[in-house]
Amino acid sequence: MSRYKEIMARKNEIMKKSLGIDYERFESGSIAFDYERMMKETGYSLEEIIEIQREANVGNTPLIELKNLTELARKVSPTGKAARIFIKDEACNPSGSFKERRASVSVYHAKKHGYKGVIAATSGNYGAAVASQAAMRGLKCIVVQEAYDSRGIGQPEILEKGRKCETFGAEVVQLTVGPELFYVNLMLLEETGYFNASLYTPFGIAGIETLGYEIANQVKERTGKFPDVVVVTHAGGGNLTGTARGLIKAGALDTKVYGVSVDLTGLHMASDTDFNRKSFTTGHTGFGIPFATWPDRADVPRNAARPLRYMDGYYLVKQGEVFYMTELLAQLEGLERGPAGNTSLAAAFSLAQQMENDQIIVVQETEYTGAGKNPTAQLTFAKQNGVQVLVGNPDEEVPGKNIILPEHPSMVKAREVKLDNLKKSYIRNCIQHFGMPNEEDIKFLAEDTKSSEDFVRRTIEELKNGGLV
Repeated sequence: MSRYKEIMARKNEIMKKSLGIDYERFESGSIAFDYERMMKETGYSLEEIIEIQREANVGNTPLIELKNLTELARKVSPTGKAARIFIKDEACNPSGSFKERRASVSVYHAKKHGYKGVIAATSGNYGAAVASQAAMRGLKCIVVQEAYDSRGIGQPEILEKGRKCETFGAEVVQLTVGPELFYVNLMLLEETGYFNASLYTPFGIAGIETLGYEIANQVKERTGKFPDVVVVTHAGGGNLTGTARGLIKAGALDTKVYGVSVDLTGLHMASDTDFNRKSFTTGHTGFGIPFATWPDRADVPRNAARPLRYMDGYYLVKQGEVFYMTELLAQLEGLERGPAGNTSLAAAFSLAQQMENDQIIVVQETEYTGAGKNPTAQLTFAKQNGVQVLVGNPDEEVPGKNIILPEHPSMVKAREVKLDNLKKSYIRNCIQHFGMPNEEDIKFLAEDTKSSEDFVRRTIEELKNGGLV
């Protein structure tokens, strides 16, 4: 047996040792598992996590009202109305992004349980957050990145994040795009005995709950009510899941939670040729759709990020629109922030125009902007890789071929994705992996898709009749 096959055959054993979580204890059906029990047994209450983050200088970040962008939205709105737009400035965390919240709990837990170091497989922001928290707590850190195509050409944003990880003292292992990331991660976990600071553990998701909790309380303190809508950039689903859970814990039960991804339709995330033809390394459909329709594709047996369980709407924006909003935020509000949070800002600018003036929409996070993340660097890199940069109608943008900056702010759009289609795809994937569901599984699927048992049963019948399962 090859080293690769031998390691992959023992992946669950390696994961269990590197996390200290026995996922089988939570499984009750072929599909179903006790999600809330798994989350509860992280062993940390919301109050304890707030204290963990406070001592690590994480959280309690500013909530900023974007008055100039709100005014612009009202000027271009067909009705002359638009909701007040707020942004939660997570760039104020030590490593510059909301992912410090995820990392803080994982690194604290690793230190508490005697691990000598932590490992994270990530393109960047999370790696920087883990490295920062590990430095604070005196732990070793290894970050594994997919950074290059087969020509040895690396994405400027990913390379900059790698340098940031090294600044915090982490060892950075950089790979070409492909299937070896998971294997290398497993191999390092076994060789080092370090803690697996995965994005998808209960620790990571629970760490983001403080973000939703803060948003609810800060908005209520400022305006006298909870936000009407919170917009979250969606990739693997942890950002949306943790934020939604925090809003619920704060009592903001009527607040709608919308996910947003950059439309990279047609580009394959594991493709060597497509790798450098995209200008976004996260928050795009290459992660957003697959993780919504099959969350357990993650590097842990059961993913704690369950986006369809909490998502009230899902929208897509174009690459050019995000770059355009990045410039608007800088030039109208004096805030230079990175592309991840500006993905949800682009959607929020459009969605605000469908709301009333007295309503509130919150962009849930920002990230730092450095030289490699700046629109100039990304657009220059796109041109070098044969992608045209144009000014025109973003609806005509074709990922991998062109990036179209809007001619006018009224052209920025949030394009709705039908959630029922994603839910049906998720149910189909569950059946294909585990077989036909029993009654307990059907109840779980209804909870996991924020739907009903009748919806799940109808979907199963549709799939049967269509010969899809």
